[in-house]
Order: sequence, then structure tokens, then C-alpha cells
Amino acid sequence: MVTPPLFYILLALRDRQRHGYEILKEVQSGSLGRVRLGPATLYTSLKKLLAATLIDEVDGPRNGGSRRRYYRLTAGGRKALAEELDRMETVLRMARPSHAPARS
Repeated sequence: MVTPPLFYILLALRDRQRHGYEILKEVQSGSLGRVRLGPATLYTSLKKLLAATLIDEVDGPRNGGSRRRYYRLTAGGRKALAEELDRMETVLRMARPSHAPARS
């Protein structure tokens, strides 16, 4: 199981590479505002994901000579995200009633 910040970062990178500010905005949007990452939490989390080889840092477009750091999921990151989503689906299935309770 991954922590909510790590999960939402992986989720933010599921479709395309993003830079830090885009990740922050996507996490906030994807969590409906329930998860808000500050820069320190974001970059600490990104370092953890890089060390675990769940994401890679990649070259992004250069804007006016400045270089933003872009991140993308690795195959391991896609697998970890899929496993976490499967775990969540299992928990939801278990939490939902399978049938109406018997009446006396």
C-alpha cells in the first residue's frame, strides 16, 4: 500500500509526463481538493518514487532557456499504480453489501 500523496502523484502521471507544478495541480484536482501537497512534500515524495524506480526524471521542453524537471511513470510505477487500484476496488467490493439483509 502506498501513502495518499504517493498514490495521487502516480495517478497524476498515468497519462503523460508532468513537471512539479502540474503534478501539484493534478493531485489537488484528482483528489477533489482533499489532498494538497506543498512543494516540500511533493519533492520529498518524488525523491522516494525516484529511489523506488517507480518514476523517471525526463527532459521536457525548454521554455526561455529554463529547464523544468519532468517526471513519468516507469513500468514498475504503472504496476504499483495498478496494484493499488486493484486493492482499492477489492476494499470497495467488500464494503458494499452483497444483498439486502434478511427480514424477520
